[in-house]
Amino acid sequence: MKVILTQDVKAQGKKGDIIEVSDGYARNFLLARKLAIIADAKALNEAKNKEASRLHKIETEKAAANELASKLSSVLVKLPVACGADEKLYGSITAKDIAEALKEQHGIEIDRRKMVLDHPIRSYGSYTVDAKLYTEITAKINVLVCKK
Repeated sequence: MKVILTQDVKAQGKKGDIIEVSDGYARNFLLARKLAIIADAKALNEAKNKEASRLHKIETEKAAANELASKLSSVLVKLPVACGADEKLYGSITAKDIAEALKEQHGIEIDRRKMVLDHPIRSYGSYTVDAKLYTEITAKINVLVCKK
């Protein structure tokens, strides 16, 4: 009997998979616990449409991420900060500071957790910060830390 899994089933498959199982296993276990539905024409068509919708959503998200990455490559984020007499910054520049400045200066909103910053910036200069926008899509943000 062919069934479409509505939830992940150990040793059988993931949600949305179409599998062939014995009639007894389908009736007594999968269908009884609502882990699967019978794969008739209507259910197969619905599963195909859901998969197409999911793929379309992924494509649009990738396109938006690529567009944002190209926009970010031409952006320079200036962060004016105060320093002490020995040219050391008061505090440090974190991913949160960069995200806020990016939104304020250029109107581009990126979650601070998507920025890859190995360690906080603690001195003046020009830096390049990576932002993971989507799987396999990263953008480089140019950051300039200058005196206030």
